[in-house]
Amino acid sequence: MEGSPQPRFGRPAEYTGHRFSFSGTAKEYFGIWIVNVLLTIVTLGIYSAWAKVRRNRYFYGNTKLADGRFDYHARPKQILIGRILVVGYLILYNILLRFSPLLGGLLGLVFIAAIPWLIARGLRFSARVTSYRNVRFDFTGGYWGAVRAFFLSSLVAGISFGLLAPVASRWTLRYTLGNLRYGGKVFSPDPTIGALYRVWVLPAILTVAGLFLFGILIAGASAGLAAMKAEASSGEVAFILLIYLLFVPVLLIYAVTGLLYSAGIRNAGVSATTFDDRHYLYSDMPRWTYAWVMITNLVVTIVTLGLMRPWAAVRLARFHADYTAIVFDGDVGEIFSDIKDSGSAVGSEFMDIEGIDFGF
Repeated sequence: MEGSPQPRFGRPAEYTGHRFSFSGTAKEYFGIWIVNVLLTIVTLGIYSAWAKVRRNRYFYGNTKLADGRFDYHARPKQILIGRILVVGYLILYNILLRFSPLLGGLLGLVFIAAIPWLIARGLRFSARVTSYRNVRFDFTGGYWGAVRAFFLSSLVAGISFGLLAPVASRWTLRYTLGNLRYGGKVFSPDPTIGALYRVWVLPAILTVAGLFLFGILIAGASAGLAAMKAEASSGEVAFILLIYLLFVPVLLIYAVTGLLYSAGIRNAGVSATTFDDRHYLYSDMPRWTYAWVMITNLVVTIVTLGLMRPWAAVRLARFHADYTAIVFDGDVGEIFSDIKDSGSAVGSEFMDIEGIDFGF
């Protein structure tokens, strides 16, 4: 196994495992990023489509697996057209909402109803413009699957106060991973409810702790304000500012909780996914380290007024790659030769299929 002892994967010894790797550097990406930012500002946002293509080509091209690299094939025009359509729709919605609230409301409802379709189209577009070893990915998910995976799952998690969040996450995993194809071969995620609930326990405990701390702060703030008003104290403003500062730990707890849950669900979902019913995906992302990387990336980006954004992006891409792997059943070269012969090779005609990116 490259980069990890074989037993960690829990697979037969004859299988060959390979970790992903990312070879990009912050220095290289800074040059791309700063040009993208400046040209996007100068062109009033129009260049953002070209900026997205340049960025993705850099990150995809520097992501490696088993001596092969990924590639991104979208054309800026495809992205620009999609953005113009979405922005135009939103402008029309706001105009109608001002002069004809009824029509504006109807247009808003149409947009909400269209969101699952836009999500499915966005996932399909992203898959179809991505290739590995000159073979395309694809996504076959439809409208109602997106409704269940993103809307119904959120509703179920919300009304159950998070108790059914692992069930909702399973729906999302099965939609996003289960509809992914590579060279016509199928990805099959099958995370167990038990595995998902095991990664849910720690975030659930932290959530309860956050609620308890929040209650204490509210009670203390109410008592303090009441006492100050009774004494006609003039320090109310300073006291209120202090209370706001005390809420920072609560916000931090909930930020960490969400990150721990996301990393745990990724590990459980990816590690329970097979490709072509033979090969096994694997993720062993350390959850606390992931939370640390995400939070420090945000802090550094804010403190440097965005100038360290390239460093943060490269750091996160390398982190994701380092803790993701695939275990192959058989010779890697033969596997991909067979897929290339039977799958979808990169061709110019493919660029005209599903040719608009709506940004979802």
